[in-house]
Amino acid sequence: MDAPAQSQPDAGLSHRKIIHIDMDAFYASVEQRDNPDLRGKPVAVGGSAERGVVAAASYEARKFGVRSAMASVTAKRQCPDLIFVKPRFEVYKAISQQIRDIFAEHTPIIEPLSLDEAYLDVTENLQGIPLARDVALRIREKIKAETGLNASAGISYNKFLAKLASDHRKPNGQYVISPELGAAFVESLPVGKFHGIGPATSAKMNGLGIFTGMDIRNQTLEFMNANFGKSGAYYYWISRGVDDRAVRANRIRKSIGAENTFSVDLTTFDAMAAELRPLIDKVWRHCESTGNRGRTVTLKVKFFDFEIITRSRSVPNFVSSRDDLESLAIALLLVEMPFPKSVRLLGVSLSSLQTHGNDDVEPQLDLPI
Repeated sequence: MDAPAQSQPDAGLSHRKIIHIDMDAFYASVEQRDNPDLRGKPVAVGGSAERGVVAAASYEARKFGVRSAMASVTAKRQCPDLIFVKPRFEVYKAISQQIRDIFAEHTPIIEPLSLDEAYLDVTENLQGIPLARDVALRIREKIKAETGLNASAGISYNKFLAKLASDHRKPNGQYVISPELGAAFVESLPVGKFHGIGPATSAKMNGLGIFTGMDIRNQTLEFMNANFGKSGAYYYWISRGVDDRAVRANRIRKSIGAENTFSVDLTTFDAMAAELRPLIDKVWRHCESTGNRGRTVTLKVKFFDFEIITRSRSVPNFVSSRDDLESLAIALLLVEMPFPKSVRLLGVSLSSLQTHGNDDVEPQLDLPI
């Protein structure tokens, strides 16, 4: 989560018109669209094997508590009739580009967050539509007409509230939070529902007696900074409905990574090195296609008991070839061997990225394999 650019709110920012568009159960909805036999049924996109993970769940599956990032065995236990479908990421990317093109008909200020969601600044939109809610409605109608998929939208004067608003009328709805309602909308919200406050921070806040937006608002800025570091000011201001972050077009990617969970735990260096190579191939193919180059290589290891460690190495110049990337990743693996426990997942990523000859960079994306 980005920290606010300034410690004091700018009153003029309350006149901004920001839309957060979020596709409804995107991957699962694409699969139901393309396969009529799946419509109306609980669907999970992901692997059904013992080590599989749910990448997306249809709304029919969500009624049983199935959600993304859930282990497939757990999802199947909660919903015995769950239908697993293998992901088709190239299809999802193509549809995402269709949707991005629709956004671009209304504003050039688009900040994609992933394949299925984005912020749009429509303060001055290209079609001269006075009300942001009408812009959002027009976009959602065109997405439905061109892709057959539903999108939800949140409309507000800042990114934080627009994100909250898009969840308020899901699926296939939209909601407006005006400047007059911003602070009141946040005050009763549990801190765990705040975008940018994860489980660990939420638990820490609860331990300090902070459970809602109003509880944060009752704290001083000094208290929030002392307990939550550089994020303290951000939490302090969003509890008051204030978020000065701009919608950033051409957002710069921070890292590119790929990882894989194995069907059988690994224990030997040779087996792990062999599994790393296709991940390295995938990362480097993306670097080649985008022109991205990075300086920091990170190895991610998840053990059989779900403990995770990461090891990184930075180099003075950009990693310039696939072989260099492999040498650095394998060296990080080798220096840690032998591991004290068997390994269920390996990942490799390249960060501190810079794009050569192209400033139009997509948002961060982890590539499954």
